[in-house]
Amino acid sequence: MSAVREAGAPAEEKPPGTGGKSAGRTRPVISGTVLRAGRRGPSVRVQGRVLAVTSAMLVALVAVMLVTLTTGDFELSVGEVLKAVTGNGSPGADFIVNTLRMPRLLTAICVGAALAVSGAILQSLTGNSLGSPDIIGFTNGSAVGALVVITVLHGSMAQIAFGALIGGFLTAAAVYLLLLGRGLQGFRLVVVGIGVSSLLLSVNSYLITRATWQEALEAQAWLIGSLNSRGWQHANAIGLAVLVLLPLAFLLSRRLSMVEMGDVTAMALGVNVQRTRTALLVISVALAAFATAVTGPIWFIALAAPQLARRLTRSSGPSLMSAALMGALLLAGSDLFAQRVFAPTLLPVGTATGTIGGLYLIWLLITESRKSRA
Repeated sequence: MSAVREAGAPAEEKPPGTGGKSAGRTRPVISGTVLRAGRRGPSVRVQGRVLAVTSAMLVALVAVMLVTLTTGDFELSVGEVLKAVTGNGSPGADFIVNTLRMPRLLTAICVGAALAVSGAILQSLTGNSLGSPDIIGFTNGSAVGALVVITVLHGSMAQIAFGALIGGFLTAAAVYLLLLGRGLQGFRLVVVGIGVSSLLLSVNSYLITRATWQEALEAQAWLIGSLNSRGWQHANAIGLAVLVLLPLAFLLSRRLSMVEMGDVTAMALGVNVQRTRTALLVISVALAAFATAVTGPIWFIALAAPQLARRLTRSSGPSLMSAALMGALLLAGSDLFAQRVFAPTLLPVGTATGTIGGLYLIWLLITESRKSRA
């Protein structure tokens, strides 16, 4: 493995494209270290700031995991936790760690990563900071599917999760058909998605009003988004989805960066723009749908995590790995906050992320408004 230091090249003007970005936009200076396996082997560019921020987020996530596993009504030492994880702990520690805390923690990490990568892909495809599954309507679509199962079919938890998956994919199909022939790129996708989301929100309200008192309570509890009572079946389901979908997203991240440069530039670099957009949109919808199916709709992680990661790393591209770590850290940290600060009340994590996300959305709108006036 050899390392080659590349100096920053002058920024070039981006050719006009149809990717939702304005013509003449300049690309950031690209710099970093290129690691290459031999002369003709594969290479990867490593930027110092991205590596430092990603490492810091990983350390913070490990710290949150340790605090989550060691604190609570029954406090444990790090050694006791490690013994329980390896199967050498006491029966009490084994039950607390492996039955109560670990599956909930892993579910939070996987759901946070899935939502963040889903949001990062959509924000990159649309060229808009508001491009996320909860704004565009995919999350509300999953909620409609779940509510139909709860209020009409009276299904089990597994059937509710399946309904959420179907609802998310049907919503994506509806948005795609509305944009058919006009392309998936740019501000149009956001506007159409917001319209579909508003329509689906009305459907959700109608379903709740038509439900019985018990069904309405169950539906409303699901709509808040919660990690309470999440076990290994939930952790395994979202873990498998993440294990399959995240590598596909990372594999296409380089093409996503090229698509960000505009259609003309991307096609000149040999990227099939339409096929790439479609594949990434399917991955984004699948990640959001699986996450919503496991925990219910958890708002603002998909919106805030990619932007926070990008601002911290100052990356020129979508930086999906950093977004995934930020999403996992935000959701696991929010759940830890909700569990410990409001104990013994079992506060749904959706309330914590909604508060944080609402403040972030206000800040984002004010920032974008100032940029537009400038």
